[in-house]
Amino acid sequence: MELREALTQIAEIRQQMARGTMFRGYRAATTAFSGAVAIVTALAQPLVVPAGSDAGSRFVLLWVAAAVLSLSVVGFEMAIRSRHWASLVQRQLTLLAVEQFTPSLVAGGLIAWLFYDFLPAEIWMLPGLWMLLFSLGVFASARLLPRAVFAVAGYYLLAGILVLLISHASGSPWRLSPWLMGVTFGVGQLAIALILYLKLERRHD
Repeated sequence: MELREALTQIAEIRQQMARGTMFRGYRAATTAFSGAVAIVTALAQPLVVPAGSDAGSRFVLLWVAAAVLSLSVVGFEMAIRSRHWASLVQRQLTLLAVEQFTPSLVAGGLIAWLFYDFLPAEIWMLPGLWMLLFSLGVFASARLLPRAVFAVAGYYLLAGILVLLISHASGSPWRLSPWLMGVTFGVGQLAIALILYLKLERRHD
């Protein structure tokens, strides 16, 4: 029993150390890549999503594909880096970062499925909802990152509310606009990339 209690206490101490340590798993390059993907996807949307009855469905598929691409690149790079870390704390931080961001990603995917299959007429709401959910993920992860990331989380939150407000009218030209997604996520991810570079990488690489 004493050995088990000691091991439990050691695990708790490591978790507390992880929570108080800066996470270095997110990199400026891959974060900037996700911003670039958003901008390129916005440029491609008029070609891939022509006006028509199935525009909403194509919009969802296009942006889900862009999200999967970005997440795959970020996740792959983070997994490669974590395998080379000698620090157990940094490895635990990687798991903690994934745990913190995963709920918002899962919620975003489930909401996309819900609107795609059951609420196609309301797909115009997805960009704003995605931004709100992404802001929650950034807020949750910001505790492990430089404090300036909180400002970007607030930016996503306000952007999501604004996008819902300007898109709610049935004749709004902003509905399914590629630049609502492209500019919001492009600017947001590039801002996080700049913060990561200035606050973490430039000092330690």
